[in-house]
Amino acid sequence: MLRRAPLFTAAALFASALTACASLAHAQDPRPDLKPPVVTHHVDAVYPAGAVVRGKHTDVVLAVTVDRDGNVSKVDVLQSGGKELDDAATAAVRQWRFKPATKDGQPIAARIRVPFHFAPLNAPAEIDERSPNGEAVVPGNVVSPGGGTGVTGPSSGAIGKPAGAAASATNESGDAHVHAATPPDVVNVHGRSQPPSRGASDFQIRVDRLGNVPRKNASDMLTLAPGILLTNEGGEGHAEHVFLRGFDAREGQDLELSVGGVPINEAGNLHGNGYADTHFIIPELVESIRVVEGPFDPRQGNFAVAGSADYELGLDRRGLTTKYTRGSYGSERMLLMWGPKHGDSHTFGAAELYKTSGFGQNRDARRGSAIGQYEGHFGDRGSYRVTGQAYTTTYHSAGVLREDDYDAGRVKFFDTYDTRQGGESSRFSVAADLEGHAGEMLYKQQLFFVSRAMRLRENFTGFLLDVQTPLQTPHGQRGDLLDLNVDETTIGARGSARLHTHALGEPQELELGYFARGDSVRGSQQRIEAATGNPYRTETDVESKLGDIGIYGDANVRPLSWLTLRGGARADLFTYSVLDKCAVQSVAHPSKTDPPGDASCLHQEDFGRYREPTQRSGTAATAVMPRGSVIVGPLQHFTLSASYGRGVRSIDPIYVTQDAATPFASVAAYEGGVTYAGGTSTLGVVARSIFFRTEVDRDLVFSETAGRNVLGGGTSRTGWVGALRMQGAFFDESANVTLVRSTFDDSHLLVPYVPDLVVRSDTTVFHDMPFSIAGERVKGTLSAGMTYVGHRPLPYGQRSDTIFTLDGQATLGWTNWELGLAMTNLFGDRYRLGEFNYASDFRSQAQPTLVPMRHFTAGAPRAVFVSIAATFGGS
Repeated sequence: MLRRAPLFTAAALFASALTACASLAHAQDPRPDLKPPVVTHHVDAVYPAGAVVRGKHTDVVLAVTVDRDGNVSKVDVLQSGGKELDDAATAAVRQWRFKPATKDGQPIAARIRVPFHFAPLNAPAEIDERSPNGEAVVPGNVVSPGGGTGVTGPSSGAIGKPAGAAASATNESGDAHVHAATPPDVVNVHGRSQPPSRGASDFQIRVDRLGNVPRKNASDMLTLAPGILLTNEGGEGHAEHVFLRGFDAREGQDLELSVGGVPINEAGNLHGNGYADTHFIIPELVESIRVVEGPFDPRQGNFAVAGSADYELGLDRRGLTTKYTRGSYGSERMLLMWGPKHGDSHTFGAAELYKTSGFGQNRDARRGSAIGQYEGHFGDRGSYRVTGQAYTTTYHSAGVLREDDYDAGRVKFFDTYDTRQGGESSRFSVAADLEGHAGEMLYKQQLFFVSRAMRLRENFTGFLLDVQTPLQTPHGQRGDLLDLNVDETTIGARGSARLHTHALGEPQELELGYFARGDSVRGSQQRIEAATGNPYRTETDVESKLGDIGIYGDANVRPLSWLTLRGGARADLFTYSVLDKCAVQSVAHPSKTDPPGDASCLHQEDFGRYREPTQRSGTAATAVMPRGSVIVGPLQHFTLSASYGRGVRSIDPIYVTQDAATPFASVAAYEGGVTYAGGTSTLGVVARSIFFRTEVDRDLVFSETAGRNVLGGGTSRTGWVGALRMQGAFFDESANVTLVRSTFDDSHLLVPYVPDLVVRSDTTVFHDMPFSIAGERVKGTLSAGMTYVGHRPLPYGQRSDTIFTLDGQATLGWTNWELGLAMTNLFGDRYRLGEFNYASDFRSQAQPTLVPMRHFTAGAPRAVFVSIAATFGGS
């Protein structure tokens, strides 16, 4: 009964919060001051030559989502005029810029209707004065192939007011004209407000068509952001090892990860403080990811050393969808998704089951995941969400191989030394959040509860570390297999209030917010005997109570229309209460009459004096982190930015000493960049060039003996990032290049395992096929993902091999059916995903050599997967 109490308490808190929020929402002014977006820059559509000759009146109506910064974030076709005209209208409107919609003076995201009317010469124009569902209507313009321009389009301030009579014009060839309609003053508001951009390294990435690029899991979505390399030596259920812009972030220790604002990082996890496993996220539900590469936003908290990434979930596909995938190595996946046909994309349910035999020895895995979310609205005054999630997996891992054993033929490329490696993992969570307006104030509140468990068995060194000591009874080599177990319960909340006002003729904002989180963690690690599978030594057994309470202030000041100052500060208080249940591992002067023997957690001190094997320690510390950005522009589509920020990574509980100052890992980051956002009438382009430098006073370095990262010395990194996103009528392309040099501050040697060059490209091409079935057009899609990684530095002056992989997928869609063929590692290269350099003994030698030797984990070979999906009762 006692273990169930936190669940009942969390449920009561969520119910109380939602009841209070509903009451507050209904008590607000029912007549908010709502103003629709205002067009500040528009691009005319190109009239396709092939459509002109058909000589028909054609209307294309788009639903356009304008974010709080005035950019077009999403375009849907509400009324189609045919593929060519739909694409022409979509390509044009994606390049429009707006003064964002406001609600009670506060910038908000809005969804508006944009009608385009295509007509032959001298045909009567029909005026669409008001949309039937009351959404704002913004007139669109068309340019003929000959270059003649239609109406000039809405001017700033015209939206929401009578614009006068409809206008038309004739193109140079005399065969087409364009019509603009009078817009009303009503706008429908959708979605959630987003924090203001922090400059060039703030990537708000909408997945869109790039979701067709083959990806194993939601972690792979991170590679849409520049400079990210993912490896995994722990198996399919183990969190990915993340390298980001010169950081070895391991499994999230230097990267703050969240989903819908709910933290994923596990404070106090024995395998790595900040361990973050994203495998519970179903990839098809990832709508967008906001990646901030650097600690530049005051909202970023613990573990935001290299930066942060927040997943936003949504399901555009409405109705009931079922998808089945089968492929190489006995892989099977069943996916079910559902969403109300006319409901919001953020209301959905989904579940998946997956199993595989793996591409080599000891690589089998099974998992199941389910996510449900409901989004409701308090009229037009606010919205709320409730999200529930469940996930469990079991898997095996091949671990590392010695290069000399592979070269000598003693092992094959996809073999393993120890078949007991692998693990189990689970995660269950519930979260509730709301967002609403009170006058000129935008407020947010979120509560979350997470229950997490994991077991991990890894062997990096074979039989090297089990040495005979004078305290132990004589024994043979028993093995270095680590058996780690973690159980963690997290409960927390976050909230903010943003005040919007006007001064100096420009909008100004001030936001204050808080974050509170409590963790109860139990972690233990033992070594396992190879012959029997029994534990023979307990290395760690720790119970921790951790607290993190943070507050922040963030200002968004615009002294001039082209100059913005954003920033503030965040302060966090971290508290620790740690019970080490195996505090005594050795005795310098053991008793001669009562030696400790093989016991791990000893009851004696020097000369046999009795003591308890436990030790309790507690401490606390406060970190203050200033952050700021200067943004100039946009000027002729270009925006310049410069940012500075400080971030921290809290200490691992195993390092806590009573009342001792907590040794935070602290980072100082600097960057300058330029962003171009523009293109042509048929092409949207966003390009970035960024120079950066970061300095960390206590970095993490991988230890093969501990099986995880441990505290090291200070490091610095300097580099450059180039990123490009292009979207056209028939393609979507994302490409990026990262160059970085990471060195230790004392020795100036290169930080091991960190790649100095990462190149990534994601491409999708889509178009109607030149044939139909039963009168319905077949749609085709081709997608490809390419990764190139340069030589990575290894310990003792060694360098890794390069990595080049290419994945592809082709899909055919017809009515509510979709057939897909995916192939990963198209060229079938045998590449080393992870490479290490250290001493080991996997043959149980009496006197093993201590000479460092190259080790590697094998990358996946070529694999082929076929999938079929069907959607019923929706689109």
